[in-house]
Amino acid sequence: MVFGIIFGVLGVLLLVFLMASIRIVRQATAVIVERLGKYHKTLETGIHMVIPFFDRCGKPISLKEIVADFNPQPVITKDNVTMQIDTVVYFQVTDPKLFSYGVDNPIRAIENLTATTLRNIVGELELDETLTSRDTVNTKMRMILDEATDPWGIKINRVELKNILPPKDIQEAMEKQMRAERERREQILKAEGEKKSNILVAEGEKQAQILRAEAEKETKILQAEAEKQATIAKAEGESRAIDLINSANPNAAYITLQGFEALKALADGNSTKIIVPSEIQNVAGLLASMTEIVTGEKEQSKNNGNKKQ
Repeated sequence: MVFGIIFGVLGVLLLVFLMASIRIVRQATAVIVERLGKYHKTLETGIHMVIPFFDRCGKPISLKEIVADFNPQPVITKDNVTMQIDTVVYFQVTDPKLFSYGVDNPIRAIENLTATTLRNIVGELELDETLTSRDTVNTKMRMILDEATDPWGIKINRVELKNILPPKDIQEAMEKQMRAERERREQILKAEGEKKSNILVAEGEKQAQILRAEAEKETKILQAEAEKQATIAKAEGESRAIDLINSANPNAAYITLQGFEALKALADGNSTKIIVPSEIQNVAGLLASMTEIVTGEKEQSKNNGNKKQ
């Protein structure tokens, strides 16, 4: 009965000892084991056995990427402008041993290191450069922090400037400058639009004038061509008439009669002066001769009629 109680107590103690010696480590975490106050080993993901009362397991260390959002820090630029800048640091524990024994309160150490590094970098830049060179500042800070935190078992993945808050008077001046710049761009765009509009109008007027000139040119060419054809046709008609008259072999009386007709047409005109050629006497003599010829023909016809009777 006594031995049963003793074995029962020993069994319970053994069970408690076994349960205390089993250590389960979750995924993406690590546990530091100290034996008699000295670093012994690092427990990774899985189940492990430790010696109770001799081995002491530390708090699990996360191996995941950690985001640390630090409070705004006062920073003075090269042109003596004080502004508030807050940063966000993305880091990851790569060596749990160095992270546990490298520095006391690693997060606080990273925050102070970030603040001093930020002051050093921004102190070499002017206000405008600081506002427009965030990528440059982020890259420099990441390189410096990553190198400084290597002995702590920490890997700095990214550093971002979250907010840059200049003084209120600087912000007002920047807003006025931005407003003036926008108005200047608006005026430039308006002037460019008016310029292009005027150019298009001038080009349209130029094309219209060219088209009108070409139309007038074509019209004059057609008119000249029509006058040319009319003149040629008239000249051909007169030439043909002259050829017909010449082929008919007109006598002097016909030519003289035509001259008299021309003189008659000239007299019927609106001219206030009429030049009468000296050959007008010949025309009168011709008329007299023609009158005698006609009278003679009438008498001859009359005599022929009497003879027939």
